[in-house]
Amino acid sequence: MTPRNRLAPFAALTVAALALTGCATASSGSTGSDTGTSLTWGWRLPTSWDPVTSIAGWDTHALALVYDGLTQLDPAGEPVPGLAETWEYNEEGTAVTFHLREDATFSDGSPVTSESVRLNIERGQNQENSTLAGQLRIVTEVEEIDAHTVTVHLDQTDYQVPYLFAGKTGFIVNPAAFDDVESLATQPAGAGPFALTEYVPNAHAALEKNDEYWDADRIFIDELDVVPVADDTTAVAGITSGQWDVSIIPASQAQAAENAGLDVEEIKALTVRALDVDSTVAPFDDQRVLQAISHATDRQALVDAIYFGHGTPNWQPFPDGYVAYNEDLDDLYPHDIPAAKALLSEAGHPDGIDISLMLAEDDTALAELLQAQWAEAGIRVTLNVQSASAASQNYVQRTYPLVLDSYSGRQSPLQALEVLYGPEGLMNLGRQTPDALTEAIDIARATPTDDPEYAQRLQDAVAIGVELQPNTFLFSWPRILIHDDRITGIQHWLDVQRWEDVKVEG
Repeated sequence: MTPRNRLAPFAALTVAALALTGCATASSGSTGSDTGTSLTWGWRLPTSWDPVTSIAGWDTHALALVYDGLTQLDPAGEPVPGLAETWEYNEEGTAVTFHLREDATFSDGSPVTSESVRLNIERGQNQENSTLAGQLRIVTEVEEIDAHTVTVHLDQTDYQVPYLFAGKTGFIVNPAAFDDVESLATQPAGAGPFALTEYVPNAHAALEKNDEYWDADRIFIDELDVVPVADDTTAVAGITSGQWDVSIIPASQAQAAENAGLDVEEIKALTVRALDVDSTVAPFDDQRVLQAISHATDRQALVDAIYFGHGTPNWQPFPDGYVAYNEDLDDLYPHDIPAAKALLSEAGHPDGIDISLMLAEDDTALAELLQAQWAEAGIRVTLNVQSASAASQNYVQRTYPLVLDSYSGRQSPLQALEVLYGPEGLMNLGRQTPDALTEAIDIARATPTDDPEYAQRLQDAVAIGVELQPNTFLFSWPRILIHDDRITGIQHWLDVQRWEDVKVEG
């Protein structure tokens, strides 16, 4: 297979501020500097600058500044060349050979080679605290054909690898850093469009353009500073005052941004609000209770009240228009209080039911609206509010069987289904996976992505997961960025927000 042509605060580290060698002064606003154009991005700092140990889904956006994968995803979410110019599968689909760019180098000037790829995959598989080991289990061997050709052997037919290697799983770290891998948490060493020059945990990250980047001609920002938006209500004022040049905002601030004359980029993203459910725990072991909860939920009212209309009711983990989106699941469990009550009665709860919902403190408003909606159907909810860090531990400890959550998709749609429904999936609190779902995922995985049957087989797996597994999806919502008219060229990337072709005028 030859790839298509290219289309054009979470948990924070608690270490002391660290100034890196060769640091550059962080700019405020994009008025320019002696070294060229600068831009300040109001975003989030990663939990770790090491792709093997970072834990938050949003980390990938920051990590993509300093790392590049074997592949990238275009704005529509399809794989295109990254560090690898081309790739092809063997006839059985059990091995994929990547042809690396001969001019690809790390930010220190050392070459990206087949050995680099092998060492990175093996570290992701074997490092004790790796968050990538699950995704890399499919790899049985990495074979160096020559300095710039590498074959990845798989344990089964799997045509999803070019998607998988476009994200953290495929980010290539300079092996020179492996002698002290712990330092990568604060000192990334990659081959991406930028290099980190100064990092102050909880405060900012200063980066400069990596002139060694293979696509450096499309990077027009010389200095990029990432500064967290600590208070969402200050984002609009921060743009107008020059504190940031581009900033993420919540939906609640979109109208204020428009009123201030700013450009509002509403970008479709692989993000959805969801209820994680452990179906091994009563009463959630009865599918009728889960269906009652879904019928008792007025999804459009959630979007209107909490996200100010910036979102779409959804019953599945993918947004409309994405290849994995199954339109047959639209309005699967419409808002219907009588239906919810009837299902509860059939499940043995004619007088209603008492349940507990765990949530992070930032989600209180959404949880309170759900609480009010569900009460109409006799579903009485106690809200168990936890800190963000405590809430995130439930993925591992599985203390709470019903959790208000957010889900950020993965580069591969089948990888996303594994996270949601696989036997070791983070969001599969019950760790149960029906055989029919496993079979459907394997059929889709074994289908070449250019096969006319691929989309339907993928959507069939999505339908089985949604209908047989307990997690309940509420609505999709966009990534919203704001900026003034000096910033041009921002593309609407479905996956990671990238900076190719972005310019600062004046």
